[in-house]
Amino acid sequence: MDKLISISKASEMLGVSIDTLRQYDERGVLVAKRTNGKHRRYLLSDIEKLQGKQIESNEEELICIYCRVSSQDQKQHGDLDRQKLRILEYCAEKQYKVGYVFEEVCSGMNAIRPKLNQIFDLVEQHKITKIVVEHSDRLARFFIPVFERYFKSHGVEVEYVEQVMSEGFEQELCKDLITLMSSFSARIYGKRSAENRRKNKK
Repeated sequence: MDKLISISKASEMLGVSIDTLRQYDERGVLVAKRTNGKHRRYLLSDIEKLQGKQIESNEEELICIYCRVSSQDQKQHGDLDRQKLRILEYCAEKQYKVGYVFEEVCSGMNAIRPKLNQIFDLVEQHKITKIVVEHSDRLARFFIPVFERYFKSHGVEVEYVEQVMSEGFEQELCKDLITLMSSFSARIYGKRSAENRRKNKK
């Protein structure tokens, strides 16, 4: 029998506020059971699905959603939770069976993304048929057609909730570009310093 989890435990496991969980319940994203005292309880399997853990399914269609913000500040201001809620509502309207939910805090130009790598594994193992993302810039900043072609080669479709970029796109892109420039500058200065030290030793 599936274990029931209290709202405080669910909040701790998912890393979202209790108010966010109430919104999930009201919008049908994560529906709670009610005790005789009207307290919310959640199925452990539903919690694990939102944590990105594998859910066994005999159905052919199994959807994966991917959410990303660039900074911890955005996450703390609830941007990641709101993004996830919008995608889950979209999937509910489409009657998609969501089997995996992944969320990540990192730059869209970062090549090392553990959650995205997990999606690559699912794609290569043919465990999903579709990836739902809020917008293409959430998946990556550049080379979107390359990502889409890779997924398509494994029979996986990428679907976007929104076709128009968000209002904060330009500001976030500027931050990513500054981070990229800083990284390259640090490497150049590091090589110069190493070369100068080598010369001084001679």
